[in-house]
Amino acid sequence: MSAMSRRGALAAAAALALAPRLAAGQTAAAPGFPDRPLRILVPYNAGGITDVMSRAVAQALSPVLGQAVVVENRPGANGSVGTLAAARSAPDGYTLTMGITDTFAINPYTFRNLPYDPERDFVPITMVARVPFALMVGPSQREIITFAQLSNEAKRERARLSFASWGVGSSSHLAMEFIAANQGFEKLHVPFTGQAPGMQAVASGQVDAMVLPVGGAESLAKDGRARIVAVAAPERLDLVPNTPTLTELGIPLSTGLWLALYAPARTPAPVVARLNQAVRDAARNEQLLAAFRNQAAVPEPSTPEELAAFGKREREQWATVVRNAKIVVE
Repeated sequence: MSAMSRRGALAAAAALALAPRLAAGQTAAAPGFPDRPLRILVPYNAGGITDVMSRAVAQALSPVLGQAVVVENRPGANGSVGTLAAARSAPDGYTLTMGITDTFAINPYTFRNLPYDPERDFVPITMVARVPFALMVGPSQREIITFAQLSNEAKRERARLSFASWGVGSSSHLAMEFIAANQGFEKLHVPFTGQAPGMQAVASGQVDAMVLPVGGAESLAKDGRARIVAVAAPERLDLVPNTPTLTELGIPLSTGLWLALYAPARTPAPVVARLNQAVRDAARNEQLLAAFRNQAAVPEPSTPEELAAFGKREREQWATVVRNAKIVVE
């Protein structure tokens, strides 16, 4: 187990220990909840990391809650379409959304008129996990094997190489902007409506490269359809142990996606508490833990208060990144 994996396991254990479990019978404060199926609105296309993780969480939650938990994809506008739909849902705990870095920390600063407010329109339930990013290159650039070769090739001619993302102003886009600025090269940005379409474009040779969650990159690399040249993690990852970190390569970037569950504002506190405990119980499910490992995801359950404080810090940090990148979505 790598140092990162050990830290992730310790963090998850500490979070479980710090957040007290509900005493026997305490869930009676939300009588009868839930008495019908629940849904998790995923604001991105099927096949991407948010969809994959949400389906794994839903499957693990169902036996804990005694009700079906279904995932509904509502893609569009870098996650704002589905997130707005969740904000407008009844505040009864039966409709949740899987919030990510983009929808709850970046969109407020890239969109001129974002139709929802992460703090005003939602109540936090729990952090779910963090997933580090990887930089992969597709078959259109077969001669590129290392990050140094990618950087040198990109510097040969302005906008010589193309890079996919899952939207203008997305975390995928901003990570690539940081790398390009650090290395001093221009590139052609090709935004897609989700991670999966971007991955497919790189795997088919239509676009040269992409920054994306390491699990998705690894799935293409093991099939020989792409090569991972670096990971944006503090240390090397068990999933791709021979791949250097960007820090090793002299680029001070360690980033990725965080995923967390939210409910519409005014959802009753007892319902939020019931859902928080259900996620903690589901986090012990071996199938869910296996799904996390396949994505190099670090589980990080939290209290609602911890997630609220974390989200505020994330928004402050990403506001600076967006201002420096001068990215605006109309």
